Amino acid sequence: MTKAVCAKASSGSPPLREELAMKAVYNYGAGPAMLPKEVMQRASDELLDWQETGISVMELSHRSEEFMAIAERTEIDLRDLLGIPSDYQVLFLQGGASSQFAMVPLNLMQDEAAADYIHTGTWSGKAIAEGSRFCRVNVAATAEPGGFTTIPMWSEWVLDTDAAYVHYTSNETIQGVQFHWVPEVGEVPLVVDMTSDILSRPVDISRFGVIYASAQKNLGPAGLTVVILRSDLIGSARAGTPCLYQYETHARHGSMYNTPPTFSWYMAGLVLTWLKDKGGLAVMAGCNQRKADKLYRAIDASNLYTNAVDPACRSWSNIPFRLVDEKSERLFLIEANAEGLVALRGHRSVGGIRASIYNAMPEEGVDVLVEFMAEFERRHG
Repeated sequence: MTKAVCAKASSGSPPLREELAMKAVYNYGAGPAMLPKEVMQRASDELLDWQETGISVMELSHRSEEFMAIAERTEIDLRDLLGIPSDYQVLFLQGGASSQFAMVPLNLMQDEAAADYIHTGTWSGKAIAEGSRFCRVNVAATAEPGGFTTIPMWSEWVLDTDAAYVHYTSNETIQGVQFHWVPEVGEVPLVVDMTSDILSRPVDISRFGVIYASAQKNLGPAGLTVVILRSDLIGSARAGTPCLYQYETHARHGSMYNTPPTFSWYMAGLVLTWLKDKGGLAVMAGCNQRKADKLYRAIDASNLYTNAVDPACRSWSNIPFRLVDEKSERLFLIEANAEGLVALRGHRSVGGIRASIYNAMPEEGVDVLVEFMAEFERRHG
């Protein structure tokens, strides 16, 4: 330790490590992602004694009156925020969105039937690979030839008239590509993996047959998966489908056929309350668009940073960008981390930088990142 730092520490000021710890830290991780501070504070306050029961919410029986009230309130708030029609079921499951890659075909079609899939990146690709184990997959459109930097034009889609459903991923967290429109597929059930943009803006639920989303982006901590599905699509699972992989099982038992992830369910309820207190999804959409616009403007105006995604389908949630070379990117990550801007490393499969700015990321978190990027370019560009 230098004399200057020693003197500062001995004078009653906090040591250097403590000074760094006192800085605001912004978490741009893609998931598990940051949670609203208000939610974490409330969870902290209630952790050891929930509602004067003398026990933690983690210790409540999932069949107790207390937890049943939590579950009921969470579903009511989710229905209110998304405007979920009464003829739709809401399931709170385990297994992550990846489990839905198998549950969808197992529940929506019989053996050897066909389904249409739209391939726009890594996660839709995983859904295709798993779906192929249970059905005849027709890749109705793919963005692979262009490196997944755009969404295929509607005129290029080749849908199977006999398909049991059409599946797409509304936001690709790795490639940073997002649908800003809902496909029109007629009477065929539309299935969407909405993991990384659910609750980020209003959506017409009635356009979909099935919506699924794991929690660790906008809903809460990892461990919970929400499935919203039209009631008439329940009860037709193919023969031999395990009980826990049948939507009917969970619908019939109120998502409590087995012990659910109670703490994650409780935390999701707190997040939904926070969203309602913020003014709902229209307000959240405005904030999310401002955040994304600020960051894309900074990238587009730069000579150091680049984003290859078609501007018409750039993600509001996950914004990847590159610097001139990997050496510059490593330096960027080191300096950003030192400034409290953490988890900016791009996905291991593509590299680069990625800023995930879900609902919980405050607008000032984007402002701070943009300022850092400008200063970094001034010194190293």
